Amino acid sequence: MHPLRLDGKDRALVALIQQGLPLVPRPFAELGRRIGMTEEEVMQRMGKLRLAGAIKRFGVVVRHRELGYRANAMVVWDVPETDVAGLGNCLARYPFITLCYRRPRRLPHWPYNLFTMIHGQSRGAVCGKLAQVIGECGLHDIPHEILFSRRRFKQCGARYCEPVSERAGVPA
Repeated sequence: MHPLRLDGKDRALVALIQQGLPLVPRPFAELGRRIGMTEEEVMQRMGKLRLAGAIKRFGVVVRHRELGYRANAMVVWDVPETDVAGLGNCLARYPFITLCYRRPRRLPHWPYNLFTMIHGQSRGAVCGKLAQVIGECGLHDIPHEILFSRRRFKQCGARYCEPVSERAGVPA
C-alpha cells in the first residue's frame, strides 16, 4: 500500500475536523464554507481519507457535568486472561458504561487489566450501577477497585495538523 498523499485541501480538512464538528444542522457544509469547498467535496474527501485509513473513526467527547453527571468512576478489574473478552462484552452492553477496554497489567503494583468508566448523578448512583453489573455479569469473585474522579481534565482528540484560520484559507 502506498502512503496517502494529502494535498492542501485534505490537510485543511483534517485540521478542521480534529477541532471537532460544528454544532449546526449541516456540519460538513459549514466545514466546506470555512475552507472553500462544497459539502459534497468535503464528504468525498472524508470518504477518501477514511478508505485510506487516515481517518479511523469519529468520537464524541461528552461534557458529563453539564448533563448533570457529577460522579464519575473508573472501575478497574483483575480478570483472568481467559475471561477478559467475555466479561468485557458483558460490561460493554450497559448504556451507563461509557468506556470498556483492556490494558496490560503492571505487576507487582497494578494487577488490573480491564477498565470501565461509569457516570452517575451521585456516588450512590454509580455504586448502584456497579452492583448491578457485578450481579448480572457474575463478577462477585473478580477483584476490582472503584476510582472516583476528583477533578475534570479537558478531553480532546489527537492533533495531526496545525489549525487553519478562516482568514488564512486553504494551505497551498
